[in-house]
Amino acid sequence: MDTQCETPSVKDLERILYGGKRSGHHVDEVWPNLFLGDMSIANDRYSLWKLGISHVLNAAHGKAHCHGSHQFYGSSVEYYGVPADDSPSFNLSRYFQPCADYIHQVLDSPGARLLVHCAVGVSRSASLVLAYLMIYHQLPLLEAINTVKQNRWIFPNRGFLRQLRALEIRLNNTQCHTRE
Repeated sequence: MDTQCETPSVKDLERILYGGKRSGHHVDEVWPNLFLGDMSIANDRYSLWKLGISHVLNAAHGKAHCHGSHQFYGSSVEYYGVPADDSPSFNLSRYFQPCADYIHQVLDSPGARLLVHCAVGVSRSASLVLAYLMIYHQLPLLEAINTVKQNRWIFPNRGFLRQLRALEIRLNNTQCHTRE
């Protein structure tokens, strides 16, 4: 079997995620012009302005303490909300492709800078960023995790890891079949 077409187990992924620094900032640039953060930075319009954020993807839309909305940011920031729960049973995978498309479209725009956030910035939002890197940059899940972990500690919940593994398997099947 082609080793590029193998996906690590959830336990292996958790072991890798658990390592490294666990302290984090409210926001970190994890890919050029792509920032991953928490609700504290998302609720601070002045800090977003200082960072040059032009777009916000809120993976905790409608949840307590996440003020994000078109009204909150006004006309200076484009807003996209995903009403996700940080629960292993929540089906976040239905948002992988639409959010990856949105992230790709934003980052393809000259001068655009995007903040993807949820409450803490380690599970829901991190999972959406990982899915984007896998879908649009063909990074294997492990490489996507290591890429983001270079700049921010993340820890998607076990259910999201299973869904990301399923995405990788689906993407690998497509890529591995086209190689044969």
